[in-house]
Amino acid sequence: MVSLLYVCVRPELGAADAEHASFRRALGVDVVDRLDLLTERLDPARLARYRGVVVGGSPFNVTDAAKTPVQRRVESDLEQIARSAIAGEIAAFFTCFSIGVVTRMLGGEVTSATPESASAAVIETTAAAVDDPIFGPSAPALTVFTAHKESAVAVPDGAVLLATNATCPVQAYRVGTHLYTAQFHPEPTPRDFADRMTFYRTTGYFDPEEFDLVQRQVLSASVTEGAALLRRFAQTFAA
Repeated sequence: MVSLLYVCVRPELGAADAEHASFRRALGVDVVDRLDLLTERLDPARLARYRGVVVGGSPFNVTDAAKTPVQRRVESDLEQIARSAIAGEIAAFFTCFSIGVVTRMLGGEVTSATPESASAAVIETTAAAVDDPIFGPSAPALTVFTAHKESAVAVPDGAVLLATNATCPVQAYRVGTHLYTAQFHPEPTPRDFADRMTFYRTTGYFDPEEFDLVQRQVLSASVTEGAALLRRFAQTFAA
């Protein structure tokens, strides 16, 4: 029985295919089903068949001034998944753009004042994360890949901050027991992330003139704990 679902919100097919493979490897399971919200609507009956959901990254931004009908629908479907996780019906791990969707849904503010370029960043776990089954074993700090233009101003009401750093104060939080959100990308290896950069060379996540330099820095990074978070997520909720 397949119990994990990867939810794709990337318009770039090559990047989405690679991200799916990255999540499958990081989760440590042979099969992770895929739902592409850009091409199909969320079916609550289908969602109910899974124990765990992971949501990938996207070049979308919650703060985008103009949104296509597809982006608005994607955000609405992500909110539905988040509500199911808050209710404990499924477990979900939201990443990148989708933490902004959850933050806004909970009444929090999303800002473009604390971006992080494409790089490996050190984040610190909080005191509240010590007893968390997913983040606790990674305390007191972990190195993960970041690349975002917006982030939460503060942890929304009812959420528990799990990870932070000086550049981006809200790196990860939990809502209830079954909903996790992360601003960073937990799933890619250095090779995965370096390859992903080719799809976003001119989209503002790094200086395109410094592509080769940034890619070399990514490839030399030691990043393993992001995948460890996802393996624990799978073991905790989908085993």
